Amino acid sequence: MPNHLSILGIIHTAISVIALIVAIVALFRDGKINPANGTGKLYVLLTVLTCLTALPIMKTGHFTAAHYVAITVLILLPIGIYSRRIFGKASDYLQIIIMSTTLFFSFIPAIVETLTRLPISQPLADGPNAPIIQTGLMVLVILYVAGVIYQLVKLKAKRKSAQKANPTIKFS
Repeated sequence: MPNHLSILGIIHTAISVIALIVAIVALFRDGKINPANGTGKLYVLLTVLTCLTALPIMKTGHFTAAHYVAITVLILLPIGIYSRRIFGKASDYLQIIIMSTTLFFSFIPAIVETLTRLPISQPLADGPNAPIIQTGLMVLVILYVAGVIYQLVKLKAKRKSAQKANPTIKFS
């Protein structure tokens, strides 16, 4: 069966896969997606490119839920990046939640598109409501919630140990 992706679709897919890999590397290496370091900056750049290349792709001829996901991610990224200026004391916690949410939203179309397109000869799902996609999305929700909780607990423990080491430091 021939490739049913446009050139833009191929470019978009390649960028998005790299962005997801970079995010996973950041999570394992740094414990979070930190937009202030190199890996985090690369994730942000690739995610912005992914979202921008997603907007002109309209296999149905009009905006779909995936387009709104891209717009939502484009709104969340600057909030996550500038959270320290916006939210003050709670910024580290909110940054973890916001950046993890951008990754969560990025995985939604990744799951749907992968399962409705692969294998090319007979895709695993016939549409977004297929049971395998719904199961995949439920697993994604569980991983997202568990991952955010884990990151927040780690941050709190890190702050607590830093405060014990130097009682003059005040963390909120």
